[in-house]
Amino acid sequence: MAWGRPEGYVFSTKDLVHALFDGESDQAKILDMAASSMVELRADKSSWNAVLWLIMNTLKVDGSPVYVGEELGRLRASLPIEFY
Repeated sequence: MAWGRPEGYVFSTKDLVHALFDGESDQAKILDMAASSMVELRADKSSWNAVLWLIMNTLKVDGSPVYVGEELGRLRASLPIEFY
């Protein structure tokens, strides 16, 4: 292993959904590794848009989205993923 940057992975939209919504998936394990700076993780911006759509349309209480505006921004910023 070379010194410097850790190994990197690119997540598809499907990988990102598995990582966020299935804590037992291999993708969730890679996400945990990225949070520990063991690997670098990248995903296309359109993958975040798909997850955003999923969150806004499925995570609701009394018909209203659980996450709104700034909360979604904080959620994205908290992910150890570089969206390109």
